Amino acid sequence: MILQTDNIRNVAIIAHVDHGKTTLVDQLFKQSGMFRDNQNVAERLMDSMDLERERGITIASKNGAFTYRGIHINIIDTPGHADFGGQVERVLQMADGALLLIDAQEGPMPQTFFVLRKALALQLPIIVVINKMDKPAARPNWVLDEVFDLFVKLDAPHDILDFHTVYASARDGRSSLSPDVAGSDMLPLLDSIIEHIPSPKGSADHALQLQVKTIDYSPFLGRLGIGKITAGTIKMNQAAQIANQAGKAIPVRITKIYRFEENRKIEIDAASVGEIVAIAGTDAVTVGDTYTDPDTPCPLPALPVDPPTLAMTFFPNNSPFAGREGTFVTSTHIRERLMRETLSDVALHVEDLSDGTGFRVTGRGELHLSILVERMRREGYEFQVGCPEVITQKKNAQLLEPFEELTVDVSEEYMGTVIEKLGLRKGTMQSMHQETDRVRMVYEIPTRGLLGYRSEFMSDTRGMGVMSYIFCGYKPHVGPMRNRKNGVLISMDTCTTIAYALFNLQNRGKLFLGPGISVYKGQIIGEHCRENDLTVNPAKGKQLTNIRAAGSDENVILTPPVHMSLEDCIAYINDDERVEITPANIRLRKISVDKTRRSSSG
Repeated sequence: MILQTDNIRNVAIIAHVDHGKTTLVDQLFKQSGMFRDNQNVAERLMDSMDLERERGITIASKNGAFTYRGIHINIIDTPGHADFGGQVERVLQMADGALLLIDAQEGPMPQTFFVLRKALALQLPIIVVINKMDKPAARPNWVLDEVFDLFVKLDAPHDILDFHTVYASARDGRSSLSPDVAGSDMLPLLDSIIEHIPSPKGSADHALQLQVKTIDYSPFLGRLGIGKITAGTIKMNQAAQIANQAGKAIPVRITKIYRFEENRKIEIDAASVGEIVAIAGTDAVTVGDTYTDPDTPCPLPALPVDPPTLAMTFFPNNSPFAGREGTFVTSTHIRERLMRETLSDVALHVEDLSDGTGFRVTGRGELHLSILVERMRREGYEFQVGCPEVITQKKNAQLLEPFEELTVDVSEEYMGTVIEKLGLRKGTMQSMHQETDRVRMVYEIPTRGLLGYRSEFMSDTRGMGVMSYIFCGYKPHVGPMRNRKNGVLISMDTCTTIAYALFNLQNRGKLFLGPGISVYKGQIIGEHCRENDLTVNPAKGKQLTNIRAAGSDENVILTPPVHMSLEDCIAYINDDERVEITPANIRLRKISVDKTRRSSSG
C-alpha cells in the first residue's frame, strides 16, 4: 500500500554523545504499540554494531519506523560524535523535522552545537527534548535558557526559534510538557511529533527523484541505496537510471523496494513521494547518487561535506610475525576494504602512497579512523598504521592547522592539573564557569594537541571528568608540539618474555606486557623512564649455580603491565614507529631497529 504524505512523518534524532538518543528510540518503539506486551525486545534496538553496544555510542546512522495514530513515523538515529558528522550532514536531508535531545543536567555541549547547526542549515523544525529528567541534579529551566541562547547564536529564524519543548526521562519511559510534572508515558512526545513535525512535501506526478543518503548491504541482493523519495513514485521492476557524482547515467531496473518497520526492512511493491525506502537493483550505486526517470532525468546536486582534518597511513604488515594471525594480509586486500568503506562513508578519503606500498586515509578525527581500524581488525584484516597527522593548509603564505573547541567539565580539585596539561598542548582558555564544586572550561586547542589526551584526561580526573570537542576552523600553526616526553623500551631479539627479565626491567620504566608473551626484534615492550629509547633483553634468565643461600633469592613480583587500547596505541606512537594490527593482537614497533641505542642492561 502506497502511503499518502499526510500520513508520514520523517524525524531525525540529533544530540550530543550519550544524551540518550538510542534509549529514547527504544521507548518510542515500545510505547507506539508495535510490540506485544509479552514480546522480548532487546535494549538499544538501533545499535546493531558490536562496537556501538560496547562503547555505548552511535557510530553509523540507522533507519527505523513505527506507526502511531495511523501515522507512519520514520526515525533516523544519527551519530552524536562530531567525528561521524559526515553522516549527520547527509541523513538530515531525509528528515522533515528533528528531535534535539539535551541532557537535563549538562545542557548544550559542543556536539549539540554541531548537529543543531546542520539542522538549522536545512531549516528543519525542531522539537527540543530535555532528557534525563530523573537525574537528581537536573536543572531544566537553566538548560532551556541555554538552548534558547544557542538557537539565537546560530541565527535561527523566528518560526524555528519558537520551538516546542518536551521534558522526558527516556530510561524510565516518561515524558511531559511541563518540567514540574513527571508524566507516566511517552505519549506527550509522540503526540508532539505528529502535531509539530510537518508531513513531507513533493508531488507524486513529477519524475522520480530519490537521492541515496546511506548504503546498506544484503548478502543476497548486494548494495541497497537508502533515501527519501522527493518526487514521483517507484515500483518493482521499474526502469530507472542512476545519475552519479561524475555526471554519468547508469540504467538500472528496480528489483526490490523496502519500507522500514521497527529496525527491520519490509518488502513492498511500490512507494511514493515522502517515503524513506531502501532500493536494490545495482552494486554501482553509492552515496549521493540520484535514482531518477530515464526519460526525464532530474538529478539532485552533490552533497556538501566538511573536509577531513586528520590523516593516517595504512601499510601491509611486514613484521617478523606477519601472516600468522590475519586472514586478509595483502596490500590488495587492504585496498579493496578501504575503497569499499569510502562508498558508504563520504567523509573518508583514500589515496595510494606515491613513495611505496601503502595508503593515506583521511577522516574527521581520531575516533573516526580508529573505529575503521577496529572494524577491519575484527573482520580478519592484518596491517600496520603509522602516526596520525593533521591536515594543514596554506593561505597567503601562512601555514594553517585545524583547531577544536574543547569543553571540559571537571571537579574543582582536578582543575589545576587539567589547565596545566592543556597549556602544554597549546590550548587557550576561552571561558570558565563554576557552579558548586564543578567547573566547566572552554578551550581552543590544535587538533593534534588532543591526540591521545582523552586517556590522560580520564586518569588525571580519576574518571570523573567529561570532555568533548568540535572542529572550529583553521588557524595559524602554533609550532612544534611533543607527542610524548619519554622514550620506549625495545626488544633486542625475537623471544618469549620471562618474568625474571621483566622484574629487572621494571625500574627502567612502565611495561606494556607480561611474561610468556612472544615478541620480536624491534617490538616496543614498554615506556622508558627517560627521554631516550633503550634496547633491552626481555628474555634474560637467571644465572643458575649449585650454590644456594638463605635470603639470596628474591621473589619475582611484577607490577601489572599498562593496558593500552587501540586509540591509546595510535596516539602514543611517534613518526618512527607503527602500530601492528591483527585480529588477535595490537603491537607497537619501531619501523627500523638499527637507529635505537643498544644497552647491556636488562
